[in-house]
Amino acid sequence: MGIGALTAVLAIGAAAGYRVVNPGEAGKLPENAAVSAAEPVNWGLSFQTEGQPPTGNASSEELKKYEAYYLGNTEEKVLYLTFDAGYENGYTEEILDVLKKEKVPAAFFLVGSYIEDNPDLVKRMAEEGHVVGNHTMTHPDMSAIADAESFEKELTGVEEAYEKAVGEKMKKFYRPPQGKFSLTNLEQAKELGYTTVFWSLAYVDWYVNQQPTREEALQKLMPRTHAGAVILLHSTSKTNAKILQELIQKWKEEGYRFKSVENLCSKDDRTDSSKNTDDK
Repeated sequence: MGIGALTAVLAIGAAAGYRVVNPGEAGKLPENAAVSAAEPVNWGLSFQTEGQPPTGNASSEELKKYEAYYLGNTEEKVLYLTFDAGYENGYTEEILDVLKKEKVPAAFFLVGSYIEDNPDLVKRMAEEGHVVGNHTMTHPDMSAIADAESFEKELTGVEEAYEKAVGEKMKKFYRPPQGKFSLTNLEQAKELGYTTVFWSLAYVDWYVNQQPTREEALQKLMPRTHAGAVILLHSTSKTNAKILQELIQKWKEEGYRFKSVENLCSKDDRTDSSKNTDDK
């Protein structure tokens, strides 16, 4: 494993933003943006009722002002499947095979070195209709970056790597590393044309040497699945690769359908339940 990949492993392993918290424990979205725009916030969730959407430490209404989302339409059984990756661990081809077989669109939020090191995989993601999202060039704590130039550099570096690998411009979807952000960050991303995508369902799957069992993964994910869920999984996880088809089939059996994150910011999609959401 190279230095870049090792750095990514350590950074992802420290992903405090993926934990489940009580709203406010990790810092709520500041109410006075003029005074607290740079205040760091760790994305956190509180699950109150099984099968129902969790409460985030920023509401959907607050986030929407900045073209940021953590939930889709909570009135229809739609899921948005997303993966984060700081490096390739040998499971992405298997994951892509399952997605293709099950006709499920996904979003892969990738750091710059992943794209540079795995152009063929990234091309396949794009060719098979998946969104390749921006997870920054170096996976830093973005809430610690205040100036617009440095923030933009983290995103444009990934855009350039993607365009070199795929031969087309990147779709502008952004996920803050570790779920760390500020109002300033959200506004900066919006000004750059990005939709920021958080999540409403995740579990501890990123420790490569401490992988959950199949049973543990299903016990964590299935009861908390809810309408409009933006699901975060790591493509570095052996367990996720092993159970993905079973997971997708269980969700389908429960009446869930899948849509691309491109629909998160679509007003029509949030109100129209008549579309065929198994299509990419």
